[in-house]
Amino acid sequence: IVLGNKTYSSWSLRGWLLLKQTGADFEEVVIPLDRPETAAAIRRHSPAGQVPVLHAGGLTVWDSLAIAEFLNERYPRAGLWPADPEARAVARSVSAEMHAGFATLRRLMPMDLRRPPGRGPELVGTLAAEIGRVQEIWRACRGRYGAAGDFLFGAGGAADAFFAPVVTRFVTYDVPLEGAAAAYRDAVMAWPALRAWIAAAQDEPWVIENP
Repeated sequence: IVLGNKTYSSWSLRGWLLLKQTGADFEEVVIPLDRPETAAAIRRHSPAGQVPVLHAGGLTVWDSLAIAEFLNERYPRAGLWPADPEARAVARSVSAEMHAGFATLRRLMPMDLRRPPGRGPELVGTLAAEIGRVQEIWRACRGRYGAAGDFLFGAGGAADAFFAPVVTRFVTYDVPLEGAAAAYRDAVMAWPALRAWIAAAQDEPWVIENP
């Protein structure tokens, strides 16, 4: 799997968490972002010029949702999507919503796993609305489908991979959460796979100012 810097690349984190959940052995290629050579380096791996990129034999998969579906088909026992059809449809819906939306949150609260936690931008307007929507999703999924575990649909799955970078943003920018949303945040932050990614990010030599 081809990734950007673990400190900053939220989409890379999603793809990596999806692959990690399968239990398959894999190799990583990490490309530093925001450097003169970055675009050319990524295009050697991806026709879209974006990360993450999954290479499986002669196949290239370069979109996070497509990676989720490919891995679900290749490793069905990993349970990336819920077994129940209704829950599975909702999991795909909220993952696609995360994939396509929340532009203000992404712009004003970029992922930065080495930034000391502290107050971020003022939580007003569109930013506040998007943060509220994220919490609404978490509460609804946990309340209806999450009784079997600590994640959105019980056990960890693809939907949690899509929301994990948002969880780290809420920690970094000290977004106040309560109840089910706070419990979900804590569960994701304790996820061993995410802890391993964050630990690796601390050892990276690259720094992007104001990512």
